[in-house]
Amino acid sequence: MILFSVSYIFSYKNKEEEKLTAYECGFDPFDSGRVKFDIHFFIIAILFLLFDLEILYFFPLSVNLYNLPNISFICFLFFFWIILIGFIYEWKKGALTWIKNV
Repeated sequence: MILFSVSYIFSYKNKEEEKLTAYECGFDPFDSGRVKFDIHFFIIAILFLLFDLEILYFFPLSVNLYNLPNISFICFLFFFWIILIGFIYEWKKGALTWIKNV
C-alpha cells in the first residue's frame, strides 16, 4: 500500500487534450454511463448459469447409472429434488418472466 501511494504521489501526470478524448470508439458517448436499467436481465442470466452448472453434475451420474450403488442413485434423486424445488420457487416468484407487470 505504501509503494502504491508513493508511486501515485510522485508519478508524472500529463493531462493532455488527446488523453481525455473518447477511447477507441472515435466519438463521444451519447449519454452518461450512469443510466438506470432493469436488473431483471442479469438475474435471469445468473439463474441460467446456476442451473446450467447444477445440471452439469447430472452427466457423470447418467453415464454410469447402471454401475452405481443404490445409495448413489438415492443421492442423485435427492439432488434432483432440491433443484426442482428451487426451480419451482423461482418460477412462482416470477424471476423467470421476461416482461414484468409495471
